[in-house]
Amino acid sequence: MSWFQRLRIDKFLLVLVVVVIVASFFPCRGIVKVFFEYLTTAAIALLFFMHGAKLSREAIIGGMGHWRLHLVVFLSTFALFPLLGIAMKVFVPALLETPVYLGFLYLCALPATVQSAIAFTSVAGGNVAAAICSASASSILGVFLSPVLVGLLMHTQDGASSNTLHAIGAIILQLMVPFVIGHLSRPLIGAWVARHKKLINITDRSSILLVVYTAFSAAVVEGIWHQITGWSLVAILAFSLVLLAIVLVVNTWTARLMGFNTADEITIVFCGSKKSLANGIPMANVLFPSAAVGAIVLPLMIFHQVQLMVCAVLAQRYARRIAAEQNGSKGNDAASRPSV
Repeated sequence: MSWFQRLRIDKFLLVLVVVVIVASFFPCRGIVKVFFEYLTTAAIALLFFMHGAKLSREAIIGGMGHWRLHLVVFLSTFALFPLLGIAMKVFVPALLETPVYLGFLYLCALPATVQSAIAFTSVAGGNVAAAICSASASSILGVFLSPVLVGLLMHTQDGASSNTLHAIGAIILQLMVPFVIGHLSRPLIGAWVARHKKLINITDRSSILLVVYTAFSAAVVEGIWHQITGWSLVAILAFSLVLLAIVLVVNTWTARLMGFNTADEITIVFCGSKKSLANGIPMANVLFPSAAVGAIVLPLMIFHQVQLMVCAVLAQRYARRIAAEQNGSKGNDAASRPSV
């Protein structure tokens, strides 16, 4: 295994960094900017249409009965994270600049990831059916809850209530409607989507890259790199690590105090600690002015990489622990059998 693989660095995140660099030196302007904005809107609609088409109703129903687990994950995603975001206010402006802090508030309001939460739960030996249900429900509820949380967390803006209602309407029109249409189309295109998963993943990631390029182009024109310094990037990394560590510890001990078994604990830990880059970047494009999106999503981009690296290591530790427990139980069973 190479040093690159050991670091668990997501290659897509590296591509995102390259896109940010390109946007910094070659931002789109004028008529080209208008073209990219229309293209971005269409790409986001396609992305959520495909998300809806991929969503399996059977998988969701299969894990729906585990309501206590889903409640813990829901509270972690939409209560614990926002409370921690509010607590970070004490570090402004001493350690966190205001644009960075607003980015963390936005991050804390987002739903959980779907793909990586399920993947890590599977690798670690957790309850995959419950993970599918929790992550999918978080993604869907986030379309409605995240704009409301953003409005509440960023209440210092004038007209926050009307802005929130407008944002929910825009989210429903640009994200939820394509999602629902995609899901309703699943009987017709579900088999095709299942056969072309790689193509769908390319479409998803291309849409995100397009949003990032358009957002950072507008941010560069508005002077983002005069607002975000090298110290800000270090602060984002440090606070991302601390934020993730607190959530992981709280979720782990909550699962144990409530008497969940190891498989359910794994599901709670991984589903309750994730924030979705795939949902967050397109949603920011709808919620915020173009010039503000670049700075808003920067903490999300860094936190996303941090959560992938930390959770990859944690999943392997859980997998080894479960393997050891299973081997130990087999050994005890063998020892308890009477000799012939």
